[in-house]
Amino acid sequence: MLELVDISTYYGSIRAIDKISLKANEGSVTCLLGRNGMGKTTIVHSIVNLFPPRTGSVFFKGEEISRMKTFLIIRKGIALVPQGRHIFPSLTVLENLTIGQRKGKTSGHWSLERVYSFFPILRVRANSSAKFLSGGEQQMVSIARALMTNAQMILMDEPSEGLAPLIIREIGDIIGQLKKEKISFLLVEQSLYLAYTAGDYVYIIDKGRNVYDSTVDELRLNEEAQVKFLFVKK
Repeated sequence: MLELVDISTYYGSIRAIDKISLKANEGSVTCLLGRNGMGKTTIVHSIVNLFPPRTGSVFFKGEEISRMKTFLIIRKGIALVPQGRHIFPSLTVLENLTIGQRKGKTSGHWSLERVYSFFPILRVRANSSAKFLSGGEQQMVSIARALMTNAQMILMDEPSEGLAPLIIREIGDIIGQLKKEKISFLLVEQSLYLAYTAGDYVYIIDKGRNVYDSTVDELRLNEEAQVKFLFVKK
C-alpha cells in the first residue's frame, strides 16, 4: 500500500534521512523503531510532504505522491496521528472529531456514531473542552480524528509518548482492533511493547538510515539487533 524508494530529506544542508526504502503492506502494522533523533519523524513528515524529500520517491497504492501537496495526499487516503497528539485544546471533543470529517468512497465509513461506538468515552466527553482530557483520552481523540477522514493508511508517530503503561496497552489493543477493520498502519515507536503486540513487520532507523528490517517475531528473537540498535539490555 505504501512504498518509499531511496528517499533522502534535508534540513538546509543537513541530511536528516539517507536513502530510506521501506514497504507497508495493506492491512498490516509496519513499525519504525529507533532511538530519539534518528530520523523516524522526518520519514513520516516526508511521506505527507511536510518536509519534502529531496531525492527518491513515495508511492501510495502504486501512485507516486512524492511531489503532491499535503492536503492532496490526505485526500488520497493517508492520515497522520502526530507526535504529541496536537488536538485543538480550545475546541470540544465533538468539534475536534468533525473538523476533519470526510466522506469515504468505500463501504464501512467512519461516521461520528461509529467512532463513538469504538471509543465510548468520547461520546461521554463529546461536549467537554479537549484541554481537560487526560493524555490517554487526547490520544483517542487524535486517533478518532484520523478515522473520521476515512483513511486507509494511518501514520502514527509515537502514540505511547507520555502515557502510563496501562494506557499504552489500551492503545495497542485499539491498533489491533483497527487492523481487523482493514486499516493499514505505519507505526513510529520507541516502545517495543507496541511493536511486539500490534506489529507485523519492523524497520529500525539509526542516524537517518535503515539498518535492520524483519518480521516482528524475528526481531523478538534477535537479541543482537535489540542491543545494538535499540539499546535493549540483555
